[in-house]
Amino acid sequence: MAADKGEQAVEQALVEQWREMLALHARTQCELDRALHGHGLCASDFEVLDVLSGTAPAGACDFRVQEIAERVHLSQSALSRLIARLEKDGLVGRAMCPEDRRGVRVALTERGRELHGEVLPVQRSVLSRMLTDSG
Repeated sequence: MAADKGEQAVEQALVEQWREMLALHARTQCELDRALHGHGLCASDFEVLDVLSGTAPAGACDFRVQEIAERVHLSQSALSRLIARLEKDGLVGRAMCPEDRRGVRVALTERGRELHGEVLPVQRSVLSRMLTDSG
């Protein structure tokens, strides 16, 4: 029975750690949404712009939609809606994938690249505050 109590304590500690991680994620997501709102973005919008800014030269379509989905942890359908909105706002462009005509590649527009550069310090500041002060 002592082993059972020890196992229960370990299990409970894991559950508490998991819940603390979820709470930190939720608080950070809310802070990011608040900070980015004035720039017309939410946290998920920024994540897509940030992924695209990493390797795609201006005007190039460097990422397939499913590659972005893996990096931003959104379903492909949710990401497709988000990309459509970003495209409507002139922040990204879509093009057919030359190696697979069924695929779509996405890249930042010049406007998207400028906005990303403008809000990058805002996002990084929120992350720094939320993730270094949380301990």
